[in-house]
Amino acid sequence: MAEKVTFSSCEAEFLRIMGDIRSRKFAPIYLLQGEEFYFIDALCDAFAEGVMEEAMRAFNQIVLYGNDTDGATVASYCRQLPMMGEYEVIIVKEAQQLDKIEHLLAYTASPQPSTILILCHKGKSLDRRSQLYKSIKAGGVVFDSVSPRDYEAERWLTGFAAQRGLTLDAASSKILVAHLGVDISKISNELEKIAVSLPADCKRVTPEHIENYIGISRQFNNFELSNAVLDRRVEQALRIAQYMGENPKAYPLLLSVKVLYEAFRQLFIYNYLAWDSRRNGRAMPSDAELCKILRLGSPYFLKEVVRRAALWPNSKVFNIIGLTCEYDAKSKGIDDGGASNGELLRELLLKIFML
Repeated sequence: MAEKVTFSSCEAEFLRIMGDIRSRKFAPIYLLQGEEFYFIDALCDAFAEGVMEEAMRAFNQIVLYGNDTDGATVASYCRQLPMMGEYEVIIVKEAQQLDKIEHLLAYTASPQPSTILILCHKGKSLDRRSQLYKSIKAGGVVFDSVSPRDYEAERWLTGFAAQRGLTLDAASSKILVAHLGVDISKISNELEKIAVSLPADCKRVTPEHIENYIGISRQFNNFELSNAVLDRRVEQALRIAQYMGENPKAYPLLLSVKVLYEAFRQLFIYNYLAWDSRRNGRAMPSDAELCKILRLGSPYFLKEVVRRAALWPNSKVFNIIGLTCEYDAKSKGIDDGGASNGELLRELLLKIFML
């Protein structure tokens, strides 16, 4: 059975390939595939800019698009020799749309040593059982790009900001991920907007910057909604839900429900660990272990989980998790009764507070 690719292993492989490009260690074929486009685009750009000098690209670098060509044509380009240079680079964007991609097999089985072929295969992966996949795997590099979980996206975002000389506080990373989801292409684009808009002497990104530069309200967002619900601030939670209901495109119900589910999942696990520790007379896991178990992106949030766990016993949390699953389905149009997203969100919150 093939080993499951995790976000952490994906990051590590991404950095390894980036290092190889800088060191000019190239494989003849790269299959960049998967659901997270950020890494695929970043590697594609690195190959486009890092293999040869700009003056040589007009002669030895060809960019093709999957919906405009086919496997046999790509193979014929790959067999060409470079003009006055060491390498020829063939980049196929949107390779998932490539007609008769299996016709590449004759080439991948015996690739041209002076050609570097990069296949950007987004959204889905080649069948691991296919001869083409096995051929590329044997003679080249297969990079599987996977999406992070919420806590992984927060950690990645903090590191991404640090690479740009910025400090992202825990609340800011929570707000961005809670509002934008785990699409790190989208998150990185929004952070870039903030970076170019900040004053030259400012290196710390705050919720105020997020509101001013990309329009995510620091008062009305999924992070603050979750905080209000967990702290049983009924009036504030309903006020936030009202605002979100009036702006459904910016605040999709599916994402709000997902954030609430994750928050109560953490409480459920913490409450269970506390009960199990009392029952068996042993100490709770360390803070570092708890952060890992609860999938918290920062130790900052552990104190909040501990405090709120006292407000929400697992007899209630279990039912709330069931409610979030029910409203996850309703957010997708299943048994929603024709209610708007805003109405469904307020209905969910009232049911939670009534428990």
